[in-house]
Amino acid sequence: MEKIVRVVIIGLATFIVLKVTTFGWKFFTRSSVNLKPRDSSIINSLKRHIYKISYEIGNRNIFDYGNLEKTAVYITEQFKAYGYDVGFQQYLIENIKVRNIIATKKGIKSPAELIVVGAHYDSCFNPGADDNASGVAGLLELARFMADKEINRTIEFIAFVNEEPPFFKTEDMGSRVYARGAKARNESIKSAVILESIGYYNNKINSQRYPIITGIFYPNKANFIAVIGNFNSRHLANKITEYFKKYSNFPIESCNFGFIPGSDFSDHRSFWVEGYPAVMITDTAFLRNHNYHRGSDTWEKLNYQNLACVIEGLCPVLIELAK
Repeated sequence: MEKIVRVVIIGLATFIVLKVTTFGWKFFTRSSVNLKPRDSSIINSLKRHIYKISYEIGNRNIFDYGNLEKTAVYITEQFKAYGYDVGFQQYLIENIKVRNIIATKKGIKSPAELIVVGAHYDSCFNPGADDNASGVAGLLELARFMADKEINRTIEFIAFVNEEPPFFKTEDMGSRVYARGAKARNESIKSAVILESIGYYNNKINSQRYPIITGIFYPNKANFIAVIGNFNSRHLANKITEYFKKYSNFPIESCNFGFIPGSDFSDHRSFWVEGYPAVMITDTAFLRNHNYHRGSDTWEKLNYQNLACVIEGLCPVLIELAK
């Protein structure tokens, strides 16, 4: 009996310790509460994109093909309005045509060296404001910012299709089709930066969760943006974090442990599979946002001031990467 009690006590203690490590242990970190973008017009642009995609269009995937196409048309029109020539990478899913949307900014000195900036535009049977209209909005604003810049390396701004279930982690993901093709063509992708759920923030205590153990090393409040890489992408993740801190006061954290559960839950994984350096820029999605993959993931719940600060901080990061 004593042995059983001892096992129960040890098991309970272990559970409590592991549970505690899913919360952030860093309570005293930089706050994003009073930070504002230098250019306030970015806020309105981001809100306009997200409202259009998540509210006026709404659920968008191969099972709601009309809305998926409406979203593709909207993204294409925005890219063209910024002066880009837009290309499509089309493929069939059970005789249904789907497409990645690609806007290219040619480099001057090293045009064969590519920087990919991507975000998926489908949703998981819900409005998908944070996941991932926020990423698409960020993609469009970064493209707008870079439209008149002279750069050495070529940047491809790509809206990927089919990131969400049932295509998640399959060969039919839009990003897998792209990355697999790029590898077959021996293309030189120097960096892939994936924007995945970047609009939800919370300054309350214990608002940020983590996989077990990892919370010991990270902030307690969900008021930062994260850069997620794997071991082979650690130099890229570190560079992006360094550049971001150089140009922005917005809180940023990085993690280069690709084996942590959830660290490969987006399109950056497609580039990892092919050996390309890639990172995910994210608000950590379901680890802070209880609306994840629910009908409550709506546009008015996002923090557009913080989102604008993140995009404004990423603009000079892109310029650095494209040098």
